[in-house]
Amino acid sequence: MPLPQLLKEDGVYNLYVDGKPYIALAGEIHNSSASSLMYMKENVWPYLRGLHLNTVILPVYWELIEHEQGSFQFDLLDGIIDQARDENVRLVLLWFGLWKNGISSYAPGWVKKEFTTYFRAVYKNSEPSETISPFCDKAIEADANAFTQFMIHLKKVDGDRNTVIMVQVENEIGLLGSDRDYSNYANVQFNRPIPAMIKSLYGVSGTWEEGFGDNAAEYFMAYHYAQAVERIASAGSKAYPLPLFVNAWLEQFPWRPGTYPSGGPIAKVMKIWKVVAPSICLYAPDIYLPNFAEICEEYTANDNPLFIPEARRDIPTATNVFYALGKHDALCFSPFGIEDFREPSDHGESIDTGIMVALNIENSGFVLNGTGPYLARSYELLGNMLGIIQKYRGTGKMTGFLQNHEAGCILSFSKYDIRITYNRLPEGKLASGGLVIEVSEDEFIFAGISFYIEFLPKRTSSMKTSYVKIEEGKFVQGEWVPGRVLNGDEGVYHIKIGNNPAVLRIELYQYR
Repeated sequence: MPLPQLLKEDGVYNLYVDGKPYIALAGEIHNSSASSLMYMKENVWPYLRGLHLNTVILPVYWELIEHEQGSFQFDLLDGIIDQARDENVRLVLLWFGLWKNGISSYAPGWVKKEFTTYFRAVYKNSEPSETISPFCDKAIEADANAFTQFMIHLKKVDGDRNTVIMVQVENEIGLLGSDRDYSNYANVQFNRPIPAMIKSLYGVSGTWEEGFGDNAAEYFMAYHYAQAVERIASAGSKAYPLPLFVNAWLEQFPWRPGTYPSGGPIAKVMKIWKVVAPSICLYAPDIYLPNFAEICEEYTANDNPLFIPEARRDIPTATNVFYALGKHDALCFSPFGIEDFREPSDHGESIDTGIMVALNIENSGFVLNGTGPYLARSYELLGNMLGIIQKYRGTGKMTGFLQNHEAGCILSFSKYDIRITYNRLPEGKLASGGLVIEVSEDEFIFAGISFYIEFLPKRTSSMKTSYVKIEEGKFVQGEWVPGRVLNGDEGVYHIKIGNNPAVLRIELYQYR
């Protein structure tokens, strides 16, 4: 079985699994759920069935793999893989090693306790943080060794099955509470000349402060975190070269590094990461902020494929997935805390909104409000369309659209312009949006939620436009199955997709 790999072909990135292009309709489980096989069996897997996922994203924990230094236990990992095979889903694994959400909470106890050997980053006031410093060579060496053993074992148990298709290295990396590490070693490095590769990349010189001014601390941390991740990732990749990626806790109000993890791969420092950490194949945004479309734009710049391992839990997420796949050829879409989506329950972890406020995290995206049934329908619909979506990725014949503050948008295709009018709904409800595919110059497929469609002739054309057929339906394993024909009152005067995820196929003609 060929190894999963990320390839750029004709200007678009494809993730290959079992030798075929793959798009992950995924969900990420809560941080602690995968620490117990029994908990997974009783409280996670039953709640994922019916969501139409093809991929589950879940952590593996350094502290549980190497509880004692030099002694590795993989029973938990093996059990998770077996369970995923039973559920017929693929896995993306998150390496919770030295750094998770800006701190070192998943490092083994023997690392945490030996705080002189595995020293911490220091705040400006000389107080030690709970984050092991990215300047600590011994800690990085220990993480790299554990990650390598993990990858060796993963190849042994899964190399011929590809249950695990990608691995994330660390999680929302960076330093919280400070713009940079102020330990003695870090201070020395900060006052040294900027490394040659960064000087060349940005055309600057001198020390970090001389070269980057107000951004110096964050760029400095990005360089050193990227160096550390490259050491860890390259060691593991030599053992088993699965695609490796890094995710980002995004820059946000109040826009000061340290209120979000300083040094992580946010958009403005992504090119540092790309140069310093070549073993990483992509940089993934965790999108909890409301400006979804803008973030997708940022993370498809600089030749970076869009892969969303964590997304909002509120109801607009059921629409956002259409936009991500249609507009930006996303390789993955994955709301967080997916085991909560099927029904309100107390089996999962609660979201601590107090912590979010303290850390300046916008929390409306963590509220479910009945998201599950809509997301399940979106995933079911899209899952059956993946073949046609894959066919049109990168061709210019497919795009996406998403309600923001506008009343609608105009989409231009070869023979027609299409006016999309959004059905504006109260905040916190379903957003309008979807994707459109130009199958031929006179045939289109629309999929999404809550919008009106009108076809317009090109401005220079004297022809009039009308409809041969407006057809409801669905895809089943890639094949179109027609439903009602809406050439009467239901369609010809105003073509719309309502408040449930749906698909329309429209055939047109022109006359004078």
